[in-house]
Amino acid sequence: MRLQMDDYTESKIKEKIGERPGTLRLVYDTINCGCNGVVTLQIADKPWDTDIAVESESFEVWTDRQQEQQFDPVMKLEADRDYPSFKLSSDGAVFSRNMRVTDMRAE
Repeated sequence: MRLQMDDYTESKIKEKIGERPGTLRLVYDTINCGCNGVVTLQIADKPWDTDIAVESESFEVWTDRQQEQQFDPVMKLEADRDYPSFKLSSDGAVFSRNMRVTDMRAE
């Protein structure tokens, strides 16, 4: 799987990561969401044991190997210029128009 993003999106992700070390995890989250699941982008200290690498030119990105099937081979992440959220899409589908970044790093 490959995750593409433009320069503006890269800058917004860099803002979210800040100066602390962190890696990105693309997750189909079903915990406490009250629905069938939502796509989230997490900032984590490190990948989980079940994660596999997602190809990205900008950041170290991971996803759970069992969740990879939920996504298309090429995904595009776009920062919303008018709202603090992101859009995740592919050529065939929109996975989320209002995706948030959640910082999961230990304090």
